[in-house]
Amino acid sequence: MKRTKIVSRNFEMVMGIVGSVIGIFSGSFLIFLENIGMEHAPFLGIVAIIASILGIASTYYVRKNPEIAGVGFVVATMFVIVGSAYINVLSAVFLLVAGVSALFRK
Repeated sequence: MKRTKIVSRNFEMVMGIVGSVIGIFSGSFLIFLENIGMEHAPFLGIVAIIASILGIASTYYVRKNPEIAGVGFVVATMFVIVGSAYINVLSAVFLLVAGVSALFRK
């Protein structure tokens, strides 16, 4: 009988949750920057928040189907970077690490 090693996906879950929470906070910060004079900040903030919600949804799928979760993390990373006007690089790094780890870890 062949033994299969069960891989713990806690690392991907933690990185995804941390990246998503940071993304939600920085997206909220961008929404409030409209008062200072940045014109497109509310739209970019909403895009960053929606992408962070996609990251949280991908965290749910990490244990069930890690490939779909990895793709979700990578897509969320792209939208967080575009949506946050490079303010949210830390969140993007966390989401990208979670995505690459979910895709390539066996």
